[in-house]
Amino acid sequence: MIIGHIGAREGSRGVVGKNMLPICGKPMIDWSLDLLFDSELIDVVVVSTDSQQMYDHSVDRGALAIGLRPAALASDTAGKWQVWQHSLDAAEQLSAPADLFVDLDCTSPLRLPEDIEKAISLFNKERPDMVMSCCEARKNPYFNLVEPDESGALQVSKPLASNVVARQQAPVVYEHAASTYVLDPKYLRSASSLYEGRVIPYVMPIERCLDIDSELDFRIVEFLLQDRLNG
Repeated sequence: MIIGHIGAREGSRGVVGKNMLPICGKPMIDWSLDLLFDSELIDVVVVSTDSQQMYDHSVDRGALAIGLRPAALASDTAGKWQVWQHSLDAAEQLSAPADLFVDLDCTSPLRLPEDIEKAISLFNKERPDMVMSCCEARKNPYFNLVEPDESGALQVSKPLASNVVARQQAPVVYEHAASTYVLDPKYLRSASSLYEGRVIPYVMPIERCLDIDSELDFRIVEFLLQDRLNG
């Protein structure tokens, strides 16, 4: 059994109420819910939220009725990992033991159905502890990311013995794209954070990895979604 999961906290500092905010004709959360409900690979859908509105909306659409998220997991300092663990336990109590746990970040509506399929396929092929969506980093700490030294002078963040004078010479660096995750439930239960096991990247195009955390992000993602809808 494969659990499809969405975590959608009510509070947001960057964009107020963003998870239910209408974008291109439907609430933000529905861009992720639709992918899970439409996927032939996902057996059950669960939404972890502290919002009664989002909970009722999700359950009405067919998500498991696991109840609202515990208060300890509802603050803006609560970790994603502990939310996942709680959702896994709650979902299994209402369904069956899970073979895979797939999480879609609610604020990354630009992913496509193929991203879920390819991330699961990569997991099944490589059998890591977790597959995590990434994209090629737009800035590289070996080349064009800098930080001040004790005197305030700028230095390359991760200097190499041989001077890197072109981006192509720098080691590959990925951005952690908060979009799509596939986890082994055993790893999710036993670990306490993302990188304790073997975590491998599912590399997505940059234009599908944008995450909404500000009003500017919202406007950019809305433009790209509308452009896609317009063909």
